[in-house]
Amino acid sequence: MYVEIITPDKMVFAGECTAVQVPGTNGKMQFLNNHAPLISTLGSGQVRVKTAQGQQAYQILGGVVEVLKNKVVVLAERVD
Repeated sequence: MYVEIITPDKMVFAGECTAVQVPGTNGKMQFLNNHAPLISTLGSGQVRVKTAQGQQAYQILGGVVEVLKNKVVVLAERVD
């Protein structure tokens, strides 16, 4: 699936991934291929992206996530 992590300032990450874990406001969520459509708010925490090359983590301070047709878009307020 294709994943984008975006802040108001820049594109932080864009690429193909096998799994994405985000800090939802009510707990962690993980998305895999063919996940059902979803829009949710995010709390502060780590967004973990698993690619063929390994795993990367980004610390965010809240935002929104949208999952639709094997594309995950994380709109983060800020990435530290």
